[in-house]
Amino acid sequence: MPPPAPEATSVSGSGVASANNGAVANSGVMGPVTVEHHHHPQAAAPTAWPVLVGRPPALASAFQPREVLRDRIVGERGRGADVILTQQDGRSVGRGTRVLAGGGGVGKSQLAAWFAHQAFKQGIDLVVWVNATTVDQVITTYARAAARVGAPGADGTDPDADAQSLLEWLHTTSRSWLIVLDDVTDPATLADWWPPRQPAGWTLATTRLRDATLVSGGRQQVEVDVYAPDESIDYLTDRIGQAQCSHLVDENAGGLADAVGHLPLALSHAAAYMINQEETCTNYLARYTDTETRLADLMPAGADPDGYGRAVAVTLLLALDAADSSDPVGLARPALALAAMLDPAGHPDSLWGTPATIGYLGVHRTGGIGKPVTADQARKAVRLLHRYGLLTHTPTDGARAVRIHALTARATRETLADLTAVSYTAADALLDLWPEADHTAPDLVAALHVNTSVLTAIAGDLLWQPDRHPLLYQAGTSLLRAGQHTAAVTHWQHLAGHATQLLGEEHPNTLTARGNLAVAYDRAGRSAEAISLHERVVADRERLLGGEHSDTLAARGNLATSYRLAGRIAEATILLERVAVGFTRLFGHDHPHTLTTRGYLATSYRHAGRAIDAIRIEEQVAAGWERLLGDDHPHTLTARAHLASSYGRAGRITEAINIEERVLADRERILGEQHPDTLIARVNLAASYGQAGRTREAISLQERVAADSTRLLGNQHPHTLTARANLAASYGRTKRTGEAISMLEQVAADRARLLGEKHPDTIAAVDSLRGWRRDAGSYE
Repeated sequence: MPPPAPEATSVSGSGVASANNGAVANSGVMGPVTVEHHHHPQAAAPTAWPVLVGRPPALASAFQPREVLRDRIVGERGRGADVILTQQDGRSVGRGTRVLAGGGGVGKSQLAAWFAHQAFKQGIDLVVWVNATTVDQVITTYARAAARVGAPGADGTDPDADAQSLLEWLHTTSRSWLIVLDDVTDPATLADWWPPRQPAGWTLATTRLRDATLVSGGRQQVEVDVYAPDESIDYLTDRIGQAQCSHLVDENAGGLADAVGHLPLALSHAAAYMINQEETCTNYLARYTDTETRLADLMPAGADPDGYGRAVAVTLLLALDAADSSDPVGLARPALALAAMLDPAGHPDSLWGTPATIGYLGVHRTGGIGKPVTADQARKAVRLLHRYGLLTHTPTDGARAVRIHALTARATRETLADLTAVSYTAADALLDLWPEADHTAPDLVAALHVNTSVLTAIAGDLLWQPDRHPLLYQAGTSLLRAGQHTAAVTHWQHLAGHATQLLGEEHPNTLTARGNLAVAYDRAGRSAEAISLHERVVADRERLLGGEHSDTLAARGNLATSYRLAGRIAEATILLERVAVGFTRLFGHDHPHTLTTRGYLATSYRHAGRAIDAIRIEEQVAAGWERLLGDDHPHTLTARAHLASSYGRAGRITEAINIEERVLADRERILGEQHPDTLIARVNLAASYGQAGRTREAISLQERVAADSTRLLGNQHPHTLTARANLAASYGRTKRTGEAISMLEQVAADRARLLGEKHPDTIAAVDSLRGWRRDAGSYE
């Protein structure tokens, strides 16, 4: 159970008002969360053009120019059309096309990557590479691009709004741009996110679909077939020649290319095998023919290799057999199975050093079950798969260092009889990588979110058997901490529905998911829905566990917080008093649950104007945390910050400032100057300086907080808006009324959009704005 969230003091035109966003948590039910956020920089024009957003895949060794296709794409672009790259329809072309039914591997992404790389080299102002498998990935990448180009209205808090800002910018900009949408799988969901047709820019998309909606609006479809026979020979000659193995390309090169249907992906597997095994085209062709004959025996019953191409199935099995026999022996097969469960666009290299990954490889090592595996061996297995062309390992790509072709991934999964173990291992590994504070590793967290989405789509219900995997809840918690309230509501709605369907209405995990959904409603300003759901969870806990169970008490604490956020202070206070008594009886005065609840009770007292009662409890809570966890623990520092806030409310401003200066110094020392909790400590100290009449010191601190909060948390995160409201109030007190009003107008508008017009924070901002507008006449 977490402690009360760090205090964030909000100053208005009419006085001082504190806001503490917290709730009692239990069994995974979200309570107060120390604010930890992705890095969402404020939109600002880039310092230098051109700008590249996203990571186009590197061009493959011996990349074939495919000049006829390129010329056609350039021609369509010259006529003002966006271009859709898809494979040719097997019904209308000849030899080898059967391998394309429902699959890929013909080189669409590589061709698109060539255009992206060329555009950037030629100085196109903006090049955006979008992994378009899901609409969430499209929105996320658009939002990043909006920030990079300084699109008006892009502030880093609401990805959907930022993505729309990018589209508006594309409509009006005179700068040149190229947007690549790679692997479109659901055209209907992308209908509202398609870039505009403008003379300054164009859109290039790849897809395995043949959908009429894709070629509407002036978009033109260009079919990408397998290699022509001479291109296949050129590829094998170039690829194998680059490895100083030209002697392996013999008179049966053409026969080998025919056998794999001239499919580029299959040819890349074959070339890597031949290079690593020092095998000629003739020998490889013999192996291929034998394996193709035995394919039904080599893959599990129910596998559908024709769904993604028999050629890929055969070349994959050959490569896996060879790699599995190479050092480190027996790791290639389980390693590729794990990679196949993750995002084809890339996962972090560090995943291969996690305990989950190492343990899985040891258990599933071919021919050596139970033999320990080291992190170094796991990474060597990744390099081995890279050498055999089964994945791409680029350590310098950070959170996207390991990529796998979607077709290779699908074929790999078809070789597995059971996905349960590898699904849980992938989830465990992603959870191992999740940082304690999301804001410290924004690129990593973004990649973890996408990989979690891909994994859950592949695994289906497997991550709910026999119980839900904690990764599913970690992803939702991360969204709440990031202030992405709309996304958090969607996530928890999905999980709550899934839990109800799979586990039942009364399962503890179902109730936990509903509790988290209620917290998400609270954060999104949907108070009525939050309270209704919290009340339902409380009733269910009482009926199933009894009124005095710790989970029931915690659910009541969540409900109390929801009441307080809705302005129902009296009800919140009564409920928290009851919860505090219950936890004291169960665990004693110094148990974390008791201290946490009493801290929330003190906050309710403070909001009710009962500062003396709040101080009495908070002095005890601060002493309790110090005894339990020590003088420097963050929980202790938070308790002191709350006590200082109550001192300020009671007019004991000197004591408040003394504590807040100490808390700030301790947080800077322990957490660092840029930690969100450190920023909150500066907010509180600045507010107390203002209350003490030390306005110049308050403004200096508030300007720093506003700048740091914008940079670290985003332009419209609640903490950033509070910091700006505080700064505006201080500006007003120093007769800088115009600046105060302008800043408060933006704060009020942002809160109304993000939280709703009836949210207490929105109402407070509007009231402050009205107050300063009334006072403006006496200053101007």
